[in-house]
Amino acid sequence: MNLEGERRTMMLLRILAGIGLLIMGRRLFWLFVGLIGFIWGMHLASHFFSGQPGWMVVAIALMAGILGALFALLLQRLAVGLAGFLAGAYIVVSLLHVTGWGTRMDWLLFLIGGIIGTILIMILFDWALIILSSLVGAGLVTGTFHVDYSVKTLLFIVLLAVGIVIQSGLMKTRRSPAPPPKRN
Repeated sequence: MNLEGERRTMMLLRILAGIGLLIMGRRLFWLFVGLIGFIWGMHLASHFFSGQPGWMVVAIALMAGILGALFALLLQRLAVGLAGFLAGAYIVVSLLHVTGWGTRMDWLLFLIGGIIGTILIMILFDWALIILSSLVGAGLVTGTFHVDYSVKTLLFIVLLAVGIVIQSGLMKTRRSPAPPPKRN
């Protein structure tokens, strides 16, 4: 596969992962944790193995995602807390990238975003998963497009709203009680 083909494949994977998070991030929390592992695995592998073939970067990212999903299934609270940290940090980095507001203090904002993400996900588990997975999903999708910052920001906000509406609707349908049996 040539470099352009690998780039398209990576864009498609980011878009699919983003859509998955926008729609099912809360319901399949282990998928959320796995995708966060995949995203960070992809980011780190791209950085540390930049000269390697694309398949190797994807393989490393897949291993990180699988480990994240297994971690989520076995050690739910710890995994979700870690995913909250990584999601919060990713959201800050994405927002800095989308808006073009990068600073020399990115590491501090990364840390603050991670701490806020952890606190949110531990206190408000369902809603935090909905919001964080929608934010990360919107960031993944918008990060693949090379358009003006105002267009990216608008797309990010629309996708965020759509993800929250869809997931909160799915949460309500799951929690609605069964209708009482009919009496004759």
